[in-house]
Amino acid sequence: MSQQQSVADETVSLTVNGEERELPAGTTVADLLARHGLDPRMVVVEHNRAILRDRDAYPRIRLSQGDVVEIVHFVGGG
Repeated sequence: MSQQQSVADETVSLTVNGEERELPAGTTVADLLARHGLDPRMVVVEHNRAILRDRDAYPRIRLSQGDVVEIVHFVGGG
């Protein structure tokens, strides 16, 4: 296996909303939300017990092996 192929095949194991997930290495918070069809303006993201308040940073925050992510959806109603 070539070095280029092994990099492409790398994954990280993390927990998202209590479920173990395997994602491609280099996945960002923005990528994770896009994978699930979630609008960043409609969710709150907690990454390793810290609430991510700066949504503009989502594309720069890479997920790593063992990370814990919680995604909470806003629900409207009356």
